[in-house]
Amino acid sequence: MKIIPVACAIIYFKNKILAVQRSKTMKLPLKWEFAGGKIEAGESEIDCIKREVLEELNITIEVQERLSPVIHQYPGFKIKLIPFTAEYVSGELKLKEHCNFKIANKEELLNLDWADADIPILKEIIEL
Repeated sequence: MKIIPVACAIIYFKNKILAVQRSKTMKLPLKWEFAGGKIEAGESEIDCIKREVLEELNITIEVQERLSPVIHQYPGFKIKLIPFTAEYVSGELKLKEHCNFKIANKEELLNLDWADADIPILKEIIEL
């Protein structure tokens, strides 16, 4: 099975972190995740994450550090999730695909119902 490369951003708003909730029509409906998307052919991981965040959330970020990638098998597809920490730079946050968002501290994020591939990333940032 082909592994789908996906980049995601742990976006900091000062000392809080953005989580977004998938809509009912998306795969993994209503699960929480870090914003991001599929890396397109010829696109760098960082270019992908900046493009996806701008397209999906209408905000500009400054990408900082690459964290440990996660390979996760979902029913019917497999992804390699490549996380980056990022700082919010500008723009008014508007959801284009997701149904909800939360800007919360690390402890509050633990209470959300996360997509499985995002859980190891959440654990890694809590330890940062």
